[in-house]
Amino acid sequence: MQSKRALVVLAFSIVAGVLAVVLASRWMGQQAAGDSSTVLVATRDLELGQAITPQMLQAVAWPTAAQPAGAFNEMAKLQGRVVRASIYKGEPVLEPKLAPEGTKAGLDSIIKPGHRAITVKVNEVVGVAGFLAPGSYVDLLVNIKDDREKAISRVVLERIMVLAVAQEARRPDESRARVVNAVTLEVTPGQAEKIDLARNVGTLSLMLRNQIDLEDQITAGITRNELFGQETLTLTSLPAAKPARPVRRTSVQRSPAKPSAPTEAAIPIEVIRGVQKSSTVF
Repeated sequence: MQSKRALVVLAFSIVAGVLAVVLASRWMGQQAAGDSSTVLVATRDLELGQAITPQMLQAVAWPTAAQPAGAFNEMAKLQGRVVRASIYKGEPVLEPKLAPEGTKAGLDSIIKPGHRAITVKVNEVVGVAGFLAPGSYVDLLVNIKDDREKAISRVVLERIMVLAVAQEARRPDESRARVVNAVTLEVTPGQAEKIDLARNVGTLSLMLRNQIDLEDQITAGITRNELFGQETLTLTSLPAAKPARPVRRTSVQRSPAKPSAPTEAAIPIEVIRGVQKSSTVF
């Protein structure tokens, strides 16, 4: 009898628990449905400078209280807008990542106001072994000789963004390095002047830096002497040489030459003795 009563109580408890769960989930669904909206997200990775089309977007439910600032919920408002910053698949499309309305698609559409794009020729070494990608930040190092023909190496620009690598303005999906022959940088007009002068008077090198590293490192550059230290020439010590004896100099006084006496004219006389003939001068 007691076992039957226990079974009935257990069955009633199970039914009550299941009913409570169903009612709670229904209530939560009604609350969520009444306090949510739609947000447009990307259906694939969007490239820099690319114009948005409806096929690139998808509307998803999003809690109204957690809706990100600058989000869109109408396709018409995003038709033809140009991407200025990387947008990845499933990420909401936000106004700060888009170029101003009316901007045409292309690399020039992603250049910030007041900035310019300049292309720098690189090789495997200058281009950081091919690890540069659009959106990366680099420092520029120049190696030149100053007015006194002394070699000096110095960082001239810091935190310069890479707009494009070769002819591509989108970040590759894979992290594999790619060796290219040119990179395009986003700079101010003053920075462009420095780059143009540096690559004509010296050798440029790029240094890849962390994207979230905002602190600049001010350096004075380094010269050849500072790199290797002051080079001094050490001479091998030699045995001391004996001092030379002083040479005594004696002065010789010369008497003035006496005037020579006038000479008389010589008279030759021929003498003949038998068959012998001789001449005598008197």
